[in-house]
Amino acid sequence: MSLISDPVYAEPRPDISSVPPDLALPELSRGPAGPGKRIKEVLAGYEKTELYHVTWLPTDWTAGRRYPVIIELAGNGPYKSRYGDISTGRPEGSKLGYGISGGRGYIWICLPFVDGAGSRITTRWWGTKPEYDPQPTLKYIKQAVPELCRKHHGNPRRVVLAGFSRGAIACNYIGLYDDEVAQLWAAIIPYSHYDGVFERWGYPGADRPSALTRLKRLGDRPQFICHEAHGNAAMSLAATRRYLKSTAQEGDFTFQPTGFRNHNDAWVLRPSAARKALRGWLKQSLAQPQR
Repeated sequence: MSLISDPVYAEPRPDISSVPPDLALPELSRGPAGPGKRIKEVLAGYEKTELYHVTWLPTDWTAGRRYPVIIELAGNGPYKSRYGDISTGRPEGSKLGYGISGGRGYIWICLPFVDGAGSRITTRWWGTKPEYDPQPTLKYIKQAVPELCRKHHGNPRRVVLAGFSRGAIACNYIGLYDDEVAQLWAAIIPYSHYDGVFERWGYPGADRPSALTRLKRLGDRPQFICHEAHGNAAMSLAATRRYLKSTAQEGDFTFQPTGFRNHNDAWVLRPSAARKALRGWLKQSLAQPQR
């Protein structure tokens, strides 16, 4: 377990607006996927639904190579913080994969959370309230990852799951829900929140015994757990460290504060020590022999 301690700040942590971005999220394009294009796609069999995902092929993409893949899950929406941080809850609002990769070297695909009927994107949790049934989302993910790896020359042994807020919780809640989906990932990046830390979210299985069952499916695959400064100590990076220690579950965990106060995945579009650490960690993690 790699521990990067939270620094002690005498002053409030900086806002992301204090650091100019060096990356801008590419606009959505029309037409087929291609290098340097960010497009909406529909999975086979979902043509008559309102479901879609968003795909980016890196600027250095060629059909003669296989690329690592970042699969991303969005936060809840609509959300707006007192600092102006916004989340729509939809795939096109996600930013982690682009900031991590800088647009090169990785295929980046933002998948939806699916409603109970299996036909629309849900912007709050997964499934439909009050059941929040994850099965429609799981079905989509289990089809999407191998299908899109084949279609876009992704390496199925180098697939990384990343998520912000709701998506961070879903990294374990959805990503480790059963053995079939858990085996898809080479590494996992939850940003802001973690499955099992806070038990009162309201969806079935938010309790710690259930979360531990999911966590055990992680095995020794690495996780980069990052978090902003949070006013609620029960939801902080330190709380996640304490929770994982309490489980006595061995794992390859790296903890990293973002250095910003914002609940906003746009921090990865700016240079920072946290982004540098994340990029280095991912490169090193994917260089290891895969399980």
